[in-house]
Amino acid sequence: MNTVKLVVLISGSGTNLQAIIEAIEKGLVHAEISAVISNRPDVRGLARARDQHIATEVIDHKQFTDRHRFDQALLEAIESYQPDLVILAGFMRILTDRFVTHFHGKMLNIHPSLLPKYKGLNTHARAIEAAESEHGCSVHFVNNELDSGAVIGQFKVPLRMNDTVETLSKRVQIAEHKLYPACIELLCQKRIQLTPEGVEHRGQLLPDSGLDLTED
Repeated sequence: MNTVKLVVLISGSGTNLQAIIEAIEKGLVHAEISAVISNRPDVRGLARARDQHIATEVIDHKQFTDRHRFDQALLEAIESYQPDLVILAGFMRILTDRFVTHFHGKMLNIHPSLLPKYKGLNTHARAIEAAESEHGCSVHFVNNELDSGAVIGQFKVPLRMNDTVETLSKRVQIAEHKLYPACIELLCQKRIQLTPEGVEHRGQLLPDSGLDLTED
């Protein structure tokens, strides 16, 4: 199997980045991270990448007069690595339509809800307020509408009677760290295809790759 090249975009601590790094090290994801790019300097995620001798760049959005100039600089930085996939891992910027279209079918995001429920922010609080029986996370292709791209996979987390935003957030984050590498591996294995109708799966929804997808 050919090794898939990833560029990972971050804005913060990089816990999903760390999960992907560890899955690659264990041979559970057949990919290599060519670079980690952050829109914020001095975040923990950059240190995580440097600890693994992964190339890093900072494209500070505050140094640009508008989103279009920032996105163009980011696009050029990503393309210099010629990645097969662009992975948004806690990247807290809304991207322009031109940027999203450029990476159509190649850019993934993870969102802390069972999409299409609870797009946007404060997903855990909203799920608790609505007295949902389950919550979770979704990995999806990025399109031009917020949190609305075709879903690749989901991980459900039951809500507990005494859940707070903090306890639910921690359990969903554990789920994210399992789901994201598994979905990336699906693309590495060419087991899914993005079609005009959505995601076409070939075989099992998630690969039999040794990733434990049960809830802790």
